Amino acid sequence: MSRSHHSVEFEALRLQAGLSRVEAANLLGVTERTVIRYESGDSRPSPIALKWLQDYLARMPEKRRRPATFRFIDLFAGIGGMRIGFDAIGGQCVFTSEWDKYSQITYRENFGKDHPIAGDIRDYSKDPAQVPAHDVLLAGFPCQPFSIAGVSKKNALGRPHGFLCDTQGTLFFDLAQIIAHHKPSVFLLENVKNLQRHDKGRTFATIVNVLKNELGYEIHHRVVSSAPWVPQKRERIFIVGFKNESKFDFDRLVIPEEGPKLGSILDPNKAVDPKYTLTAHLWKYLKEYKEKHESKGNGFGYSLFGPNDVARTLSARYFKDGSEVLIAQQGNRPRRLTPRECARLMGFRHVDGSDYRIPVSDTQAYRQFGNAVVVPVVAAIAQLMKPHILAAVENRSHRTATQQSELPFVKEPDRAFVYG
Repeated sequence: MSRSHHSVEFEALRLQAGLSRVEAANLLGVTERTVIRYESGDSRPSPIALKWLQDYLARMPEKRRRPATFRFIDLFAGIGGMRIGFDAIGGQCVFTSEWDKYSQITYRENFGKDHPIAGDIRDYSKDPAQVPAHDVLLAGFPCQPFSIAGVSKKNALGRPHGFLCDTQGTLFFDLAQIIAHHKPSVFLLENVKNLQRHDKGRTFATIVNVLKNELGYEIHHRVVSSAPWVPQKRERIFIVGFKNESKFDFDRLVIPEEGPKLGSILDPNKAVDPKYTLTAHLWKYLKEYKEKHESKGNGFGYSLFGPNDVARTLSARYFKDGSEVLIAQQGNRPRRLTPRECARLMGFRHVDGSDYRIPVSDTQAYRQFGNAVVVPVVAAIAQLMKPHILAAVENRSHRTATQQSELPFVKEPDRAFVYG
């Protein structure tokens, strides 16, 4: 049966609004099977359903009025650093989880209110069906130790093993529960470089075992330094997983040949508010602290940088004294980076090139940027992943369509449509 103009229009409106068939069905008050019939041409969409989708689309922000090529969720989201890179390659974020209320403020200010921000992920791992269906899962999960007694010992004691035991009580366990339930086609996880050495390598070994052997994913991982993209030495490990075999290769990551220097992100010292200059008391303390440790052969203490340097790693404790990255000022005491300079140091800009908005206090901003991912690094990884994501999503859609076509057709009455 050839599709009617109304069927084609209905599907185009749904895709442009970034709605899945299930979401469209729920919003229209019909079944998913009815939506499938609308789009296949087996049943004509009602005029009121078309009008509702047109109105729904008109109320959406302009930037969202495009077909999404894939749907993703953003877990342990922070202020959205991972989301930016996946927005840029055509994804639609359909779920966000971040427990910190101040990070939620920054996230909403920069991404709007296209969906609520969920709080503690543990509330959702207990019932993963609360999380919308998605193609890609993003998560910058915390590093926590696991209690591992060894599979052979557990078998001898008659105890269960696997992630339900090894990672119980950790946030990775909650992440694994969501992956196990939804089986996303692709995921990207991020953590500190030290994850590989954490607990003598047992933590990382358990994570890989869970993802690869228990959840059934093809796993790729690589430690990536931020220095080629931003003037900061920040190394993080990224773990990519595919539910089915892929041709993904981390060695094909495009890395700039020469990284920028601090001068590219700094405001002129004379233009910076004097409040960011260290007090005489704090500067005296930091100098004495460094001298004390140098006399003992230790390398602890402040680090001073100029416009031709590359900074150390920015941390979440930067608000305390700024000692890890102090900016030299000729004829004056050094100063901290401003929150705006921290945003630039982490590469935080929107896809359209506009500045990232900072609606929180300096203290909260320093914590947020210090805990964040370096946006251009994630964006480069997202670009590398893009063709493999699209291939995985296309293959999954083909399998789903095949399964649908094999189902016996049973005519069912439409539910009452409720406008609003």
